[in-house]
Amino acid sequence: MKALVSVLVVEPSEIICEGLRSVLSGSGNYNVLAPMHDATGLMERIPIIRPDVLIINPTLLSSTPKQQLASIVQLRPAMPIVALVYQYVERSVLELFTHAIDIRQSRSVVLSVLHNSLSDKKRESQPVEEQENYELSDRETDVLVLVAKGLSSKEIANRLNISVHTVNSHRKNITHKTGIKSVAGLAVYAMIHNLME
Repeated sequence: MKALVSVLVVEPSEIICEGLRSVLSGSGNYNVLAPMHDATGLMERIPIIRPDVLIINPTLLSSTPKQQLASIVQLRPAMPIVALVYQYVERSVLELFTHAIDIRQSRSVVLSVLHNSLSDKKRESQPVEEQENYELSDRETDVLVLVAKGLSSKEIANRLNISVHTVNSHRKNITHKTGIKSVAGLAVYAMIHNLME
């Protein structure tokens, strides 16, 4: 039997914590730990409970979120830190997170974001010689085709029912794997590999 992924949620709303617990526990892949309703004591708690994933409301971070998140990463380098968003958060702050979950997203999108965040962190922690896999995943191929068709990240996110942050993550992976940065170059790549309909 596969070990469950432990998730720590840091969020002031009990209703949102309970909703996330229901979604994640219901998937059969996650064990949601007792939530924290503020970030006080977070640095002390992480080394003790050793969560696999941290989901935190960015508004609970200190006035220096970059430093606070860097300190958390030092405690658990392989742990994805996912932003839980339902109000305006500055883009510069959101970019500090591995991924972001918007509470208005569907159950399947939330689970997909968590799965992707774990996969991305696992890939980051592998030695370089192990991670040089230049084959695009199915989802990366879907994103590549839509980029080649000229859709923006937001349009791709809406079409594939994923977050813009996830689309941008896939675009970075595509650029890394193909070595192509321009949309025109990606369109040519998609045509050469018979990916366009």
